Amino acid sequence: MGQLEGKTAVITGGSSGIGLATAVRLAAEGAHVFITGRRKAALDAAVETIGPATATAVVGDISDLADLDRLYDAVRARGRGLDVLFANAASASFATLEQTTEQHVDETFGANVRGTLFTVQKALPLLNDGASVILNSSVRADDGAEAFGTYAASKAAIRSYTRTWANELKDRNVRVNAISPGTIDTPALEGMVSAEDLPAAKARFAAQVPLGRAGRAEEVADAVAFLASGQSRFILGANLYVDGGEKQV
Repeated sequence: MGQLEGKTAVITGGSSGIGLATAVRLAAEGAHVFITGRRKAALDAAVETIGPATATAVVGDISDLADLDRLYDAVRARGRGLDVLFANAASASFATLEQTTEQHVDETFGANVRGTLFTVQKALPLLNDGASVILNSSVRADDGAEAFGTYAASKAAIRSYTRTWANELKDRNVRVNAISPGTIDTPALEGMVSAEDLPAAKARFAAQVPLGRAGRAEEVADAVAFLASGQSRFILGANLYVDGGEKQV
């Protein structure tokens, strides 16, 4: 029997990368996972990967409150409440201070801050006793990487929300924690740099990791599964770095 047998989980941004790897892992631990994302074809493929009997896909954008309502209506219809919420979906793109536009700020904060806020807020009526909420922050909130200022600021906000919400929800026996992935080999970087520049960009980021390589999405999923399970029952308001030592040594 898995650690999450009979539990219900929601994973935003669950069609690829860290979100998909986490959905696979939580399903393997016995949870029924609801995944959401903007692309139906990608979600359908993800359900096949996870297992149709253990996954439900709901197309939607976390920055659209009506889409969040549809997601939680689907969870509510299952009738078992919600035990694990992994607020993973995010937007990332490079822009220096000089290059930053109103659209860049709105898109980044709209998804990463506003979207995460309402993802958690709208889940509140469904959260069962002992539920675990995990927010996806980033080591980029710590390191001042050039051209990543808006993204880093949005992830610093997530770290702040983690502490506040942990305090606000503790009396409901709901734990809120964050993870901060470092350099992880996912498709996300492919949408941020050209195909020509991609190998050099990957190598540049991986060179900063003391373990000498980029992490794998499955390694982040392991950390999320730990925070979702009873093994982390005495952990609250924490920020767990999954970064190969990038911000530790």
